[in-house]
Amino acid sequence: MSRQLLRLLNGLVSTVIVLALIVSGVYAGYALWDNEQIYASAENVQADMIQLKPKVVETADAEEEAGPSFAELLAINPDVCGWVTMDNTRIDHPVLQGESNFSYINTDVYGDFALAGSIFLDYRCNKAFTDYYSLTYGHHMVNGGMYGDLELYKDKTFFEENRTGTLITPDRVYLLETFACLVVISSEDNIFYPQKWQDEIDGLIDFAKLNAMHLHNDTIDAMLEEELETGVIPQVLALTTCSSEFTDARTIILAVMKEYTPAK
Repeated sequence: MSRQLLRLLNGLVSTVIVLALIVSGVYAGYALWDNEQIYASAENVQADMIQLKPKVVETADAEEEAGPSFAELLAINPDVCGWVTMDNTRIDHPVLQGESNFSYINTDVYGDFALAGSIFLDYRCNKAFTDYYSLTYGHHMVNGGMYGDLELYKDKTFFEENRTGTLITPDRVYLLETFACLVVISSEDNIFYPQKWQDEIDGLIDFAKLNAMHLHNDTIDAMLEEELETGVIPQVLALTTCSSEFTDARTIILAVMKEYTPAK
């Protein structure tokens, strides 16, 4: 093979390598831009929604005009059924319920396509959050958006120091008190088959005790003691998102729902 042909082949190889590097760089740049657009879109929707977050009325005689009401959210989308907040996290979102669990997985509160999706209630749960067990989902955004900050509860110190949240529905307010942090597979019936807890949640509590990364045993004991004294079965809210521990892993936070009554 002549030297001239070798130089030509070397030149072609070098050109191909340079083009491949250029294409890789362009693709990487596009991927970063696209990723930023996804997060920016979610941030913009959240900024809009936070202005419409229903206000928790702290006194029984407070005027309705004290803050936004659910009417404004329902005017945007009648599928809004709640607003969930977890204190000291970025979790502060409207909750929607669609005809299936695919309805809002990549759809925002306005009904537009959005990879970040929405926080949504399992379609098999009662929309008014009157079930003993209500299951909600949200994407795990790496910037802590949507349900990304559920990751924080895996840290034992954070879990111990941050126990509270709020669930607002059109006709009532629940104070949330976390009692378990778990990582389970997405096919785990004890978490992802809400009909299992239509009549009682003792089995759910037992499952949490056996499988949780972290527990608040004092909260569980108080729940069970109140149930024994009053005969009223506690209500539990589950917040779930994707996790990276293994294939199809999910992070779960369980919280007891305590109905809030404004001070007189």
